[in-house]
Amino acid sequence: MTITAEKKQELIKKFAQTEGDTGSPEVQVAVLTERIVNLTEHFKGHHKDNHSRRGLLMMVNKRRSLLDYLRKKDVERYAKLIKDLGLRK
Repeated sequence: MTITAEKKQELIKKFAQTEGDTGSPEVQVAVLTERIVNLTEHFKGHHKDNHSRRGLLMMVNKRRSLLDYLRKKDVERYAKLIKDLGLRK
C-alpha cells in the first residue's frame, strides 16, 4: 500500500523544480497520486477495508486542494502537471 523509497525519489527527481525540492505542489501531487493509485489497487481485493478508505479520501482531498492552489498560482504549471500525471480535468 505504500510506495517504495526508490519510487518516491524517482517522482521527486522528475517533478522537482530545483535540486532537492520536495515541497513544491508538483512533487506533493505526484507522490499523493502514486499513493492513491496503490490504495485503489489494494481496494480491489479488500473492499471492506473502511479504515484505509478514509485515508484514501483524505489523500484525494489533499491532492485536490494542492491542484486548486497550483491552478490559482500558475495555470501553465497546473496544465503540465495534470497532463504528465494523466489526471482528468
